[in-house]
This record gives sequence, structure tokens and C-alpha cells, in this order.
Amino acid sequence: MNENGTDTRQRILQAAQELFFSYGIRSITMDDIARHLSISKKTLYRFFEDKHQIVDTLTRFEISDSVRCSLDIARQAKDPIDEILQSMEYMTKKLAGWHPSMVYDLQKYHPKSWDEFRKFSEEHMLNAVIRNLKKGIRQGLYRNDINVLVLARLRIEQVSLAMNPHVFPPAKFELRKVEMELLNHFLQGILTLKGRKLLDQHEVKYKSKKQKNVA
Repeated sequence: MNENGTDTRQRILQAAQELFFSYGIRSITMDDIARHLSISKKTLYRFFEDKHQIVDTLTRFEISDSVRCSLDIARQAKDPIDEILQSMEYMTKKLAGWHPSMVYDLQKYHPKSWDEFRKFSEEHMLNAVIRNLKKGIRQGLYRNDINVLVLARLRIEQVSLAMNPHVFPPAKFELRKVEMELLNHFLQGILTLKGRKLLDQHEVKYKSKKQKNVA
């Protein structure tokens, strides 16, 4: 594919992502994407067979970006608690830009893409949580009597649970707030006294940072 073709493909993906984030996946058609870009449907179908292929491609991009950011956060975080808080901040910023039906649409209408996301959760995210828990125990921040494998899986399922529209309907619950509430519940169950003090210090810094950003 020549450079111009590559640029067009990227423009299509960017436009589709903007529309999905604004209106949800299900409500957007290939016609909508073509119209948004002021290109013909023939041109659109030259790059993508259908909407499923666009969603699959965007899902893989999102996963790659999440892996990269996760590794960056783990490298520069001051401690395991800071890593968890930074990871949640990254997630909540991402979720803030999503239409409330995004996750539900992905689950119900694009199962292949959802399976890719679940695989990412069960592999990369699970290993990241296990690594974080073990490091936190070594540093005296997390209780040394916790079952790391059990709680790591619990944490992954908490993230997925918050995205379940049957448990937390988007019309009644804000996904970002649900995720934060579940994270707080998780941390309060594993922290030592030393860990709680450090969490309080981090929360003061995060609140101060948010206030400066608002100002």
C-alpha cells in the first residue's frame, strides 16, 4: 500500500474511532463513516471489508496502546501503590472519552473484538497485577498473608464487572466512578498500615494535581 493509501486508511480509523467514542459502535454505519470523511463508500470498502474489520483493528490498537502505557507506568512508578493509582488514572481518562454503550456494543455485536480484549485482560493485565502484588508484599505495603493468584484474578474480574451493563447499567452508573469504587474496595482489603499511610500521601498529591489542572 502506497503512502497515500496508508494515510487514507489511518484517516478512516481515526474518523471511526471519533464516531464510536461519541455515539457508540452500534449506531454508526459504514455510510456514516464515509459521510464523515467526505469519501465514497467504494473508497471506504477498498480499505475495510466491513465495520467488524474496523472495530477489530481499533481494538488491537487500543490493546497495544494499553500494553505500552502499562509498561511505562510500571517502569516509572515510585512504588506499587503509585503504579496502581497511575494505571487507574490512565484507565479513567480513557473511559471518560468513551460513549456509555461502547463496552456493551463491543460485547454483544463484535464478539471477536471482545474476545481479544478479554484475552488481553487474562494475560497481560493478570501478570501485571500479580507482579504488583508480589512487589507490594516485599515492600511491606500489602499484607503478606494474601493469596496473590486469587486476588489478582479478583482484581481483573472487578474491572470486567464494572463494564457489565447488566450489573451496572450505563444509564444509572458512571463507569469511571464504579471502577474507582471497586479499586478502593480492593486496596482497603490488602494494605498494611504502612501501605495505608502511603496511599493517603499519594491521594493528597493526586487531588492537588487535579485541582491545579482544573485551575
